[in-house]
Amino acid sequence: MSTSPSPAAPTAAPFDEAAFEAFVASRDEPEWVSQRRREAFAAYNRLRNEPLDEEEWKRVELRAFRPDTFALQPAAEQSPALETLMRDRAEFAGSVVHLDGHAIDETFDDDLAAQGVRFGDLTRLVREEPELLEPHLLTRAVSPTTDRFSAWHSAFWTGGTVLYVPSGVEITAPLYSLIGLAADGAADFSHTLVVLEDGAQATLLEETSSADATSRGIHAGAVELLLGRGAGLRYVQLQNWNESTWHVAHQAGRVDADASLQWTVGGLGSRLSHIHQDVRLDGRGAHAEVNGLSFATGKQRMSYYTQQAHHAPDTTSDLLYRNVLRDTARIVWRGMIGVDADAQRTDGYQRNDALLLSPDARIDAIPGLEIEADDVRCTHGATAGRVDAEQVFYLMCRGLTEYEAMHMIVHGFFQVVSDRIPVELVRDTLDAAVERKLGIGD
Repeated sequence: MSTSPSPAAPTAAPFDEAAFEAFVASRDEPEWVSQRRREAFAAYNRLRNEPLDEEEWKRVELRAFRPDTFALQPAAEQSPALETLMRDRAEFAGSVVHLDGHAIDETFDDDLAAQGVRFGDLTRLVREEPELLEPHLLTRAVSPTTDRFSAWHSAFWTGGTVLYVPSGVEITAPLYSLIGLAADGAADFSHTLVVLEDGAQATLLEETSSADATSRGIHAGAVELLLGRGAGLRYVQLQNWNESTWHVAHQAGRVDADASLQWTVGGLGSRLSHIHQDVRLDGRGAHAEVNGLSFATGKQRMSYYTQQAHHAPDTTSDLLYRNVLRDTARIVWRGMIGVDADAQRTDGYQRNDALLLSPDARIDAIPGLEIEADDVRCTHGATAGRVDAEQVFYLMCRGLTEYEAMHMIVHGFFQVVSDRIPVELVRDTLDAAVERKLGIGD
């Protein structure tokens, strides 16, 4: 990947001042939403001409990125191609489906709604219950001023998924969100906001998919996961765009005292993806388990910038990323564990392992520690290696084809991550997506 951190800045007509004012005027949103958009747009205008952070972006190749070739799309009818991507949603407590930045289908369990749970389209809920979302939306986790991409998203977000669970409510069945792109040249700014009040429990599976294999797109998204005291969230995001789609996302979790966040990221698709992922442990006894699974083929480029920030004593974090690369694909991971001076008895761990299926694939894994406390246990590691030819030969001698042998090896390599997911439906979804990816190029 190039060392240049300066892509073409998003300055052209689809996102200029006139387009922004027309966009805000068309939204029919509470005044506080419009005001926050204007503040974000001002930040966007300032940041778009400033260089991106060297540490985060220097290995991300964005010179071919042309923001002016993408545009927001009007609401459209449901795409027949997208319908083929939809899962059987009978096993989910609720689901929401988005196409080109607009919700096209929502279902939710009436009993959960009666308990005060809210789940569905962000555009609808911010109009219907603005007082519920105002304290949380782009205030506590993702910052609109992090860089030009977070500001771009914060000014132009168009829909996305909200999950709000009141104190003490436990949702036993998983919820499902699908974000799809269909129109050629579509720009998607979907936003995911999850708020679990004290003691609440929930599981959310979210997928991103393209309706066909060739349409161009950009997803400049954000994810905010906010956990109150003693809350528990299992969140899985499976990114499976086509290889003509750019994927840039700012994602952040805030974990209060004695709360537990299990966060799994699957990266399979896109032309280029970059995820800025922050996990912040804010209260004593907070715990976070962060899992990553990436499979890059062809000329795909994937990049992850992860931060585990320990702000309170007796907090734990455990990050495990596993990557498989084939052909000339490249993956970059830059990880950091940060420990504040007051965060004594922190236990932080991060590990990144890569399996290379071809001699031209490349992984750059860069772990790091920034520790200000003196009573901590923080460790990190990274490994990379080729598939053992003897293992493949051994399996083929027992009747497997080369494809089947490689599938078994890759599946076993990823099994460590998928075994961490306690919900069978979510685990099976992840495994099925990996199996489909194995067939590419064969």
